[in-house]
Amino acid sequence: MNDFSGIDLNLLVVLDALLAERHVSRAAVRLNKSQPAVSHALARLRHLFDDPLLVRHGGRLEPTLRALEIAPRLTEAMGRMRSLLTPSGFEPATERRAFRMAMSDYGAAVLLPRLMATLRKEAPEVDLIVSQASREVMAAQVADGEIDLALGVFPTHGEGIRSSLLFTETFACLADAAQLGGSRTMDMGDYLARPHVLVSLRGDVGNEIDVALAATGKTRRICLAIPHWSIAPGLVRGTDLVLTVARRILSPADGDGLAVFEPPFAIPPFDFEQIWHRRRDADSGHRWLRGLVTRLLGGAEPTTGR
Repeated sequence: MNDFSGIDLNLLVVLDALLAERHVSRAAVRLNKSQPAVSHALARLRHLFDDPLLVRHGGRLEPTLRALEIAPRLTEAMGRMRSLLTPSGFEPATERRAFRMAMSDYGAAVLLPRLMATLRKEAPEVDLIVSQASREVMAAQVADGEIDLALGVFPTHGEGIRSSLLFTETFACLADAAQLGGSRTMDMGDYLARPHVLVSLRGDVGNEIDVALAATGKTRRICLAIPHWSIAPGLVRGTDLVLTVARRILSPADGDGLAVFEPPFAIPPFDFEQIWHRRRDADSGHRWLRGLVTRLLGGAEPTTGR
């Protein structure tokens, strides 16, 4: 393949989308083409490379070894071409684009109100498609190209995943102020004597709070386990319940008949990150979105890559 004559280089654009999406329909949406047109292009690509390139497995397309060899070089080449054709970079005020993001209920609560307000002012043609999943699924979606950017707590990062620290979060407790009798603190005895609300996607006790409590030799009674961060503070009002969660979710609740106070035992903080695949590095629009998220959440660079 040393001579470009007779080769439709637009086929490489289709291949780049197919390798990122691993799905003909999603690649068609990304390219603004019909599904038959993308399927026809894939057939031509297979003939051009003399390789299946993508084979169906379990409801999705999986790359062959030849495709895996091509992918990083193609991503780099496409990034260079985009930079060449759009030297001014991404123009948020005028460009129309949709980004796919994944985050928990907590991530949505701390980011989306500020992000949407900013987008409507600075980038009115930019749309967001937001989904929620476990941290393991979100990381897999980023690696597979199903998601542009994921926000959450990711103890490990897979091959090709880059990350940026947005902030380090600590924990706080919430209780009905009237139930505290004027006190804005709670010792360990009072804490353990009360029933608790647990926010957990899986509803189990394998979380940072109970792990830290177990280190002191204590356990608490969890009378309600729910998967939603945003609803949790309202459940405490008018009850003897205690909620122990990430501090940022509680800030607006303090003073509204509720009291925020420090946990009576040490709970290690956690890092809240945004992660993406390195194939997005050359995408000026993606860089702009990451920078905006960092600006809104007060994050710190540099990024780290693996």
